[in-house]
Amino acid sequence: MTQAARLYPVTKRTVDIVAALLGLMVLSPLLAVVAASIRLDSPGPVLFRHRRVGQGGRKFDVLKFRTMTQGSAGAQITVGGDRRVTRVGHLLRKSKLDELPQLWNVLVGDMSLVGPRPEVESYVEEFAREYADILKVKPGITDFAAIEYRDEESVLARAANPDLEYRRVVLPAKIVLYRRYIAEQSIRTDLSILARTMAAIVKRA
Repeated sequence: MTQAARLYPVTKRTVDIVAALLGLMVLSPLLAVVAASIRLDSPGPVLFRHRRVGQGGRKFDVLKFRTMTQGSAGAQITVGGDRRVTRVGHLLRKSKLDELPQLWNVLVGDMSLVGPRPEVESYVEEFAREYADILKVKPGITDFAAIEYRDEESVLARAANPDLEYRRVVLPAKIVLYRRYIAEQSIRTDLSILARTMAAIVKRA
């Protein structure tokens, strides 16, 4: 094992803490504007908590800005044109601003800036053999799969059965990309993914 490989976990965690802390501080005015917009647009809490499976199988709540009407029930996945999504929610999802509260998940150690996206328990159980390796690393806000499937909602909207499409096509493809990240993970890889993610967000805006 090289020196860089040995230092990678410590370096990665240090970068996560510094970047998340700075991000929350610098973006605090934007976070306040988004929070106020959500409250004015529809009744309900500003934040949405969704239980996911993290490193080592530990459950935790992923934080997002609420983009759906309060008390919305339905499928665990969201497709384009979902009537549960609010007016402000559409803008937040398109710009990915709804993901910003996950900087807190990064700061407290539930997540990393870069890593396989955390999944809900039912899908993890369905693909238990594949997730045995994926859950060895900390989940992240972005990775190869998040970039490749940045328009996932639109893809699923075209399917006759979105949940079946996700389980049979999309998630297996994501798992391949999760494994690619695990095999290639390094500070250089992480920085490359972060740069590609920012480029994709700017292009989408």
